[in-house]
Amino acid sequence: MDPCPFLRLMIDSLALNLPSATKPPPVSGVHPSTTPCFCKIRINNFPSQTALLPLSSSSSAHAAPDTATSAPGFHLDSLALRRLSGKPLTLRLAVYSGSTARACGVSSAKLLGCLNLTLDLSAALSRPSTFHSGWLSLRKKKTGSEPTHRKPVPRLHVVVRSEPDPRFVFQFGGEPECSPVVFQIQENNIRQPVFSCKFSADRNSRSRSLPSDFAKNPSRWRRTLKGVRERHGRERKGWMIIIHDLSGSPVAAASMITPFVPSPGSDRVSRSNPGAWLILRPNGACVSSWKPWGRLEAWRERGPVDGLGYKFELVIENGPTNGIPIAEATMNVKKGGQFCIDYKVMRDSGLLGSRLQGKGFVMGSTVEGEGKVSKPVVQVGAQHVTCMADAALFIALSAAVDLSMDACQLFSHKLRKELCHHEEQVSFP
Repeated sequence: MDPCPFLRLMIDSLALNLPSATKPPPVSGVHPSTTPCFCKIRINNFPSQTALLPLSSSSSAHAAPDTATSAPGFHLDSLALRRLSGKPLTLRLAVYSGSTARACGVSSAKLLGCLNLTLDLSAALSRPSTFHSGWLSLRKKKTGSEPTHRKPVPRLHVVVRSEPDPRFVFQFGGEPECSPVVFQIQENNIRQPVFSCKFSADRNSRSRSLPSDFAKNPSRWRRTLKGVRERHGRERKGWMIIIHDLSGSPVAAASMITPFVPSPGSDRVSRSNPGAWLILRPNGACVSSWKPWGRLEAWRERGPVDGLGYKFELVIENGPTNGIPIAEATMNVKKGGQFCIDYKVMRDSGLLGSRLQGKGFVMGSTVEGEGKVSKPVVQVGAQHVTCMADAALFIALSAAVDLSMDACQLFSHKLRKELCHHEEQVSFP
């Protein structure tokens, strides 16, 4: 099981030094010594990124800035690396003063200067590389030599470096609730089946069989089962997906332990009462016994953009209700998005527990928007996979995230039949 080559390009230690004559006036409500400027960062054919720039008072061309920030950075997959094979990569940095907001499609920000850095990636896949570290003078034009006059110009401090970031890539052959095969995708788009899934929607529901006296008193049981359907229509529970290896042995699972129910007077799952999953691994050699590895909570966010909120924790020894927070974010319900665990992002945001040591990318999983066909693509950092069972845990987690998009559908909407309990599918004369 060989990983695919990936490259992590990092833009760190960003800071701006402005000559006093070019310092922008204070923005209403923003102190001029904090973040009145921002930087747009772009590389070949990738969406641009924006980073707010702290102002540094450092006057030395060799001193580190007294305050700095980092950009999200770029992840170059094997396809992008093949396209760039033998070609230099151009990193473009443009610095603006003013607000990042746009009014009627027009930005009020003023360009302070820009610069280009040419990056040679020929050796970057085999070892960490630093392409630049220090201060650079900004110029208004993107081409031409550095200014020769003595007038002071803005300076940008930046550290540009890369690290090899090999990943295993998997894709579900169908929607998780349809019990699909999971393929490993290798270089040149070679697809190899490595796991199979078994989804169940009625693990905790009532018996599949009709009562023995149904024929004697059908009206009574028709009313009873109608009430069961209505009650189940206000709760989504009992979902479970088990991941099997090619030999048929279960190697991971995701089990819904807290039902997804609407908040009182509403048809949506609220943040105050989220549904929850346990991500499970086999407990030793006993295939019928499981122990928790992680806990995922999900809910429907209110706001200007309808969102799926989620929080994932690693479970510690004290029990499944105690954990180390690893990922927390909101995903657009209509457009979907990317569920991601990144130690660097979690560490920088303060969400990463001090007892958990690690760095860089851990996993990412695609999630389609509500109502769209979803075949999640899962990437797992090679350093976090020592065996197939490790990868299976991330597969189970990605399935739980994808299924949470369905579990958090408004309760006024009807779920597809694969997600319904048995009683909800029974029809009566």
